[in-house]
Amino acid sequence: MKIADGLLYSKNHEWVLVDGESARVGITDHAQDALGQIVDVQLPSIGDSVVAGRAVVEVESSKSVSDIGSPVSGTIVLVNELLFDQPELMNSDPFGAGWLYEVQLSYNEMLEGLITADEYRTLTQ
Repeated sequence: MKIADGLLYSKNHEWVLVDGESARVGITDHAQDALGQIVDVQLPSIGDSVVAGRAVVEVESSKSVSDIGSPVSGTIVLVNELLFDQPELMNSDPFGAGWLYEVQLSYNEMLEGLITADEYRTLTQ
């Protein structure tokens, strides 16, 4: 299982790449493996508000339909439109081309509850 360094992780298997006041979000290799082959994804819309811990993405896989929560709070500023036609990118490249969306972090977002790559390794072993 791949765990990328330099990212923050949620205990629900999402990753976060913080860049100043915004953050890119995706699911981990562990999550995509547990979901199985992803065949469809419903992403939020630009301008939507998201709250940490609440469902924001719906993923249909060969196993089930699952909700994916947001690990951070803020406003959606970008979605990965490649996933509309190629949802399988979430399986083949979850830390790269398979990212989900970007969030303009809330003013008071403290990134509470997120853990480092090393802490995530310990969690998933």
